[in-house]
Amino acid sequence: MRMLSDADMAKLLDKDIFHKISEAADSLGLETYVVGGYVRDLFLQRPSNDIDVVVVGSGIEVAKAFKKLLKGRANLSVFKNFGTAQVKWHGHEVEFVGARKESYSHDSRKPHVEDGTLEDDQNRRDFTINALAVCLNKDRFGEIVDPFYGLLDMEDGVIRTPLDPDITFSDDPLRMMRCVRFATQLRFYIDEETFDALERNADRIKIISGERISEELNKIMMTAQPSRGFVDLQRCGLLKLILPELAALDVVETKNGKGHKNNFYHSLEVLDNVCDGNKPGADGEPTSLWLRWAALLHDIGKAKTKRWEPAQGWTFHNHPFVGGKMVPSIFRRLKLPMDMKMKYVQKLVELHMRPIAIADEEVTDSAVRRLINDAGDDIDDLMRLCDADITSKNEVRKARFRDNFRIVRAKIADLKERDYKRLLQPVIDGNEIMEMFNLKPSREVGTLKQTLKDAVLDDKVPNEREPLMRLLKEKAAEMGLA
Repeated sequence: MRMLSDADMAKLLDKDIFHKISEAADSLGLETYVVGGYVRDLFLQRPSNDIDVVVVGSGIEVAKAFKKLLKGRANLSVFKNFGTAQVKWHGHEVEFVGARKESYSHDSRKPHVEDGTLEDDQNRRDFTINALAVCLNKDRFGEIVDPFYGLLDMEDGVIRTPLDPDITFSDDPLRMMRCVRFATQLRFYIDEETFDALERNADRIKIISGERISEELNKIMMTAQPSRGFVDLQRCGLLKLILPELAALDVVETKNGKGHKNNFYHSLEVLDNVCDGNKPGADGEPTSLWLRWAALLHDIGKAKTKRWEPAQGWTFHNHPFVGGKMVPSIFRRLKLPMDMKMKYVQKLVELHMRPIAIADEEVTDSAVRRLINDAGDDIDDLMRLCDADITSKNEVRKARFRDNFRIVRAKIADLKERDYKRLLQPVIDGNEIMEMFNLKPSREVGTLKQTLKDAVLDDKVPNEREPLMRLLKEKAAEMGLA
């Protein structure tokens, strides 16, 4: 990345919006700077429409003057309690605030705020790459103010705090999550002194709400290589506090010379595989956030189900079922949505071994029908997850899995083409069963429905009324209902 001079920056800011802000600020005689993320992204050549402006004085007054210069073509919102204002204009959101200095109490991340200088405002920033400021006043237009050498840190790919990292993280512990998130998004490395402070202050994350933590986790998830972030979270001790179920997988035990794989790093490999470098999937869209969550949590039940069995070695029996049961509590604690998104993740965790089991043996129509029936509309995502889960170092075994997966996919496509939803739902439903045998909703009704469904799935009878009715009456007689 080429270092930019003040003249270079003036050219980058040679846009009507910045000249209007400059004119507004000069009309009031106030020093005004564009700061933070917008400046950082200019250097990194990342597109951004959110502009933060710091005024040494009243940010609200500059915002009002800016709005007048736009002659009614913009929308102004003023937040007097916070001393801020926002102007929306031509797809841009410009936030105006007066320069501030902050102080914190130990039990809260909400600072005590008072008016300050530009230096005070830069001192309170989280990282050097976010502490850059560029003057917008006409006589200094484009002048870069970089007291903490943020430009050099961007050139070196380093995340570092402007001041003492222990104070930075203790004052606002959410900055620890942001530190890992920026390192992951930008593919930067965390400065050694800054990383040491993450380890020392990790326990402070306990005062941060689940919503704020999950917001940062989701941003890490949506990067091209999210494993980088989770490795950093594990190394510094944050992961065991925010997602202990995942951190618990980072262990390898050996008994009688036999060890199992590290399921933490395996889960991260599957997560990266399902993201595939953030390339679009078959539907043309990047991998969804919730498919990524399913990949991260797919083996979450292994810590609870791990057993040593002399005849088999290390086993993880029923870990998909146990993991699926863990998903709601994880989502609830992190304040993630408890709606269909959670159900989707839970379903994929519970089913993730099914296609692999099918591909490991003979691929039968019956097994594929059952898989389609249980996965429903999420069958393609399940197959994508399971494909990502093939991480064996045995190339022969891996090739066999992939060949069989192609057969499974072909059978799925064939059944979809034949409208599998219609074919796999027995033509006799629960309401008719209750009416025939004078039953109320009960276990008996469920047993009769399942008998018909199993017969159709296993292709024992055609999905037609007459043969299903015969089977129904036989089963009812066997149960003493007819």
